[in-house]
Amino acid sequence: MSEVFYRKWRPKLLADVVGQEPVTKTLRQAVSQERVAHAYLFCGSRGTGKTSTARILAKAVNCLSPVDGEPDNQCSICQSINEGRALDLIEIDAASNRGIDDIRNLSDKIRFTPNEARYKVYIIDEVHMLTEPAFNALLKTLEEPPSHAIFILATTEVHKVPLTIISRCQRFDFRRIPMDGMMGKLATIAKEEGVEVSTDALRLIARNSNGGLRDAENLLEQVVVSYDPPVTEDNVRDLLGLSGDETALDLVEHIIGRAIGDGISAINQVYRQGNDLRQLHRGVVEYLRAVLLLKTKAGTDLGYAEDVLSRLESLTGEAELGHLVASLKLFASADLRRDSSSPLPLELAMVESASAPASAPPVQASRQPQPQR
Repeated sequence: MSEVFYRKWRPKLLADVVGQEPVTKTLRQAVSQERVAHAYLFCGSRGTGKTSTARILAKAVNCLSPVDGEPDNQCSICQSINEGRALDLIEIDAASNRGIDDIRNLSDKIRFTPNEARYKVYIIDEVHMLTEPAFNALLKTLEEPPSHAIFILATTEVHKVPLTIISRCQRFDFRRIPMDGMMGKLATIAKEEGVEVSTDALRLIARNSNGGLRDAENLLEQVVVSYDPPVTEDNVRDLLGLSGDETALDLVEHIIGRAIGDGISAINQVYRQGNDLRQLHRGVVEYLRAVLLLKTKAGTDLGYAEDVLSRLESLTGEAELGHLVASLKLFASADLRRDSSSPLPLELAMVESASAPASAPPVQASRQPQPQR
């Protein structure tokens, strides 16, 4: 059985982690200067490299011949971690090992020295899932950690982690992967796999991955398996069910032009064809947001193909800022959760947006009472 892309192409060096240069630079310096902390907290949305960075850090602190804070990936320690058989790297999924007994078991075993490495490294993924008693038990361990242990806590919801835990860790925030970095990584994978994938297809994959490289790699693998090369943008649209994307852009033009009849007709065409109205809804909101960003000169890396970007830019001249904001609010709040098969929420949003004012009414200052004569 072949290895899935996101595992096969997982980075093996800190320098290979995409889009997290401030984090990886600091960690390399800490390793090279032997100033490694006893506990780290990696925060960020899924697929941004938290667990991969944690594993690389585990190699770097234990590597027999590190190079400028990086593991050499050649020594016995590095190879055992790469192959998933290292006894001194303990990975715990807090979603399924969240109770106090699990943490007490960890605390009991942490006293034993490493088997072959310099440090025992504990990676606790989704640490925010721990129960309150489990957090209290973990806190005690973090307060008095043995010198041979390093904790790396990873979370997608840092607001659920107690401040007492956060204060005892060095915190690193992982940002969403930028478009250019993600496209570069996907292009490298496609080249190494010997598969031709168009630039527009890679761009669409990256744009629909919400800044998560793992999701992008999974999607790339799906489209490579599903279609014969060369893989095109249309193949990705078909796989993602984005056949109504063109209709969404047409609908945005009708919204900005206040063309109620044309807008409702476009919505009903999608409805009659049996296509997903939720996908149309997401597309409209996404395109309205793009026009708003372009209108306000805030859109720098929207990730659209040239033809789509050209159409969006052409709408900025006609779009009135107040009307654009009102329309975006109306469509963003359209509720398709209860009945995603009914076009009514989108139709109502279309009608209301057409009657929305071009600008918000000015706030009138309250008048001061006139003194009586």
